[in-house]
Order: sequence, then C-alpha cells, then structure tokens
Amino acid sequence: MKMIDPRTGIEVLDEDECLRLLAADEVGRLAVVDGTAPVIFPVNYVLDERTIVFRTAEGTKLDRGQRAGACFEIDAFDRSTRSGWSVVAAGRLDEITPFDSQALADAKALPIDPWANGEKPHWMRLTPTRITGRRVGPPR
Repeated sequence: MKMIDPRTGIEVLDEDECLRLLAADEVGRLAVVDGTAPVIFPVNYVLDERTIVFRTAEGTKLDRGQRAGACFEIDAFDRSTRSGWSVVAAGRLDEITPFDSQALADAKALPIDPWANGEKPHWMRLTPTRITGRRVGPPR
C-alpha cells in the first residue's frame, strides 16, 4: 500500500523500495562536513545489503568523512512530466581497513568501477541508520 502525504501528494517510499532503487544504480552523491560547511561529492558505489560501498583516494572524503556522520543520495527525474524520485541514506562513514581483513576482502570482491581516473586505494562504507525516499509526479 502506497503512503501518500495528503498535504503534498508526495509518495513516501518504504525501505524495501529505497533499497531496490539504491541497488539498481551505480552513481550517487556523498555529503560530509568539511569544517563548518557540508560538501558533496559524486561517487561510484555498490549497495552491499544495506551498506553503501565506494572507493576513494586521499582527500576530503577520507579525511573528513572517516567515523563521521554522512549522507548519500541518488535520484532520477523527468522534466517533461515533472516527476521523479529521491533516496537518502544517512549514517556513519568508515574506511574498510586491513585490520578487518574479511570485510576488506569482501569489499574488494564487489563490482565497483570508479569513473574518475587515478588510484582509489581506500575502500569506504556508509552504514545507514536511516534510509528514506520520496516520489513525486503522475501516478505509476
């Protein structure tokens, strides 16, 4: 049964639908706080059960995101029909290190193929504490 916000007409997606949408994509946006301001980075990712896994090089994602709260977002929209959807996963971001050799081996076996050139030697995971989604537009 669909949950529709009666005030806005926006459909609230359940977690299963959010996970289905996350599993079907490979590019999203990661938000971390750098100093006092949020910054957003596009990343290639894979969904591993409920965890979002990606690779990165040295830099802000690794330095500022490590063991910190972070958000991850994917969406799709159609301007012609004024419809679309969005999924946001919020939780804790951690590096998967050799200290957890099984988790690192499992991550390295995932089909993550970064689009950006350069080495991406660090494996990161966002473990969501909350996954939410919305859909707007003509009924499906």
